[in-house]
Amino acid sequence: MSENRQLLVEMAEGLFADLAHVPFEDAWPRIAEAGFATLLVPAEQGGFGGDWGDVLAVLRLSGLNAVAAPLAEPIIAHALLAQAGMGAPDGLLTLVAASGRAPFGRHADAVVALRDGTLSLYAKGAFAVEEGHSLAGEPSDLISFTGPAAASAACGADLDGLGAFARVAQASGAMEAAFTLAIDHVNTRVQFGKPLAKFQAVQQALAEFSEEAAAVDASAAACAAALDAGDAAFEIAAAKYRLGLAVDRGVPIAHRVHGAIGFTMEYALNRFTRRLMHWRSEFGSDAVWAEALGRKVAALGGHGLWREMAARSDRLIA
Repeated sequence: MSENRQLLVEMAEGLFADLAHVPFEDAWPRIAEAGFATLLVPAEQGGFGGDWGDVLAVLRLSGLNAVAAPLAEPIIAHALLAQAGMGAPDGLLTLVAASGRAPFGRHADAVVALRDGTLSLYAKGAFAVEEGHSLAGEPSDLISFTGPAAASAACGADLDGLGAFARVAQASGAMEAAFTLAIDHVNTRVQFGKPLAKFQAVQQALAEFSEEAAAVDASAAACAAALDAGDAAFEIAAAKYRLGLAVDRGVPIAHRVHGAIGFTMEYALNRFTRRLMHWRSEFGSDAVWAEALGRKVAALGGHGLWREMAARSDRLIA
């Protein structure tokens, strides 16, 4: 880990621990003040000058602490605007996915959309918000444009792909948090005269959970490395689809080993599992990313797929 990333992680760890389970109204001002939004903006443009590995480290910590405020969205929005040579306005920026939904859209001062290769910035007053909620109870709003864009430029990025990476990164932290809660519970809960952790069936279930958490971790790391290398389309499709599998397998285990307490709103587990269940379908569902991955694999063919995977692995290792 570079010295800059170490300092970034230390700052994020302290801040996010303080903001764990804090509502948006209290969390967002402190995140905005910390300046995470310009994490990917080059230093010569007034930003932090970080890379996607830095973004992964920060987003993972936000997922680990169930931070209830946008972080990925302003980071990606500012990065896209900087790449397109467009100035970013003050306030909260969020992303409009291909579905038309924008996380925390009702709180946004401006939104960024990417349609048909054109990146557009819409200021408040140029878009309408139909309020909705994620499975975690956070704003997930439908955006419709009612006025002209404040600025537009050609852009070759994949906004939904970057959003999908962000959700995998956050999920890697949330999976760890849910796993830690499960481990703590089975080590303290006694049944038939011994801790639940002593039962072989519980041990087997948690071993399966750890595999799923490790898979999401590895997928997120591969995406960050590929993004820094300049081409992550394959890794993002694979990672987002793999996240869906991990949620399918891991979330039921986390709740099963907790028993009834795991389903109560007062217990912390739902803060992670409900986010995980929502994130799997945000910025593209399992079906969307399975199709995208399948098309890439089919186009490569058997031998071509092996050569492509070996070449990508060699490039990322180098």
